Order: sequence, then C-alpha cells, then structure tokens
Amino acid sequence: MKTVIIYAYVHHENTKKLVERIAEKCGATLIDAMKQREADLSEYDRIGFASGIYLSKFHQTILKFAAENLPEDKEVFLISTYGGSAHYNSIENILKEKHAKVIGKFGCKGYDTFGPFKLVGGIAKGRPNEKDLEAAVNFMTELQS
Repeated sequence: MKTVIIYAYVHHENTKKLVERIAEKCGATLIDAMKQREADLSEYDRIGFASGIYLSKFHQTILKFAAENLPEDKEVFLISTYGGSAHYNSIENILKEKHAKVIGKFGCKGYDTFGPFKLVGGIAKGRPNEKDLEAAVNFMTELQS
C-alpha cells in the first residue's frame, strides 16, 4: 500500500520530527504543505494529515491542502502535536465533505511557546520525546498491518 503524509510545522518542528521518524521506519512519502501547495494524491491508498494544533485547529495550510487536493473516498489518518490537547474537528469537517474514512488518529504533546506560554518558557519541553516518536511509529505500523 502506498502511503503519503501531508504535514505542516511552524515553530518547534514537533510535527516534522514525528513524520520524519514515521517515514524513516515505515516508508511513507512526505509532503511539506508549507512548500508544496498541491499534489495528485489519487495514487495513494492511505493519506495522512499531520499538524500542530493552533487555536484548537489544524494549521490553515493543512486545512486548505485537504480541501483542495484530497480525492473523495480515501482512507485517511490524522497526526497532531499540541501544547494543550488534541483537536480534530477542523480537519474532520473537510474529510466528511470528501467522504473520507478516518482509520486512525495519533496525537502527542509538543513543545509550545505560543501566547502566554512564552512568558513561562513554554510547556511540554522536550516533547515529542523518544517515547512519543516510538509511539508514532507503532501507530503507523498498526495501520499498515
């Protein structure tokens, strides 16, 4: 099965660390949505969207990429990093419109210095850590089996 993960990261490369480890261990193709705004995803069996959570949403670049590039009726999985908690509604609304089937979700803490967190030196320092990276690989391995 051909797998692609479309991702975006802005501040601390939290999401990039996860998807790079997954690609290295599980053989997924990566697309950085900040650099590549469109792609033909029709050849992929499974499509992942990965983002940090910004104000309770996936990054706008990922939302726009999904709305414009995701073919209908695809199997999709979601990956997120967050300072507070995981939120998937923003992307799930788009996936619903595309009749996509969400086959799994993975989220973990990520170093966050947004807004008031900057005043205290950030939260979730050192995350994602090695344990988080292993959990992300395990998540992907289970999806592929």
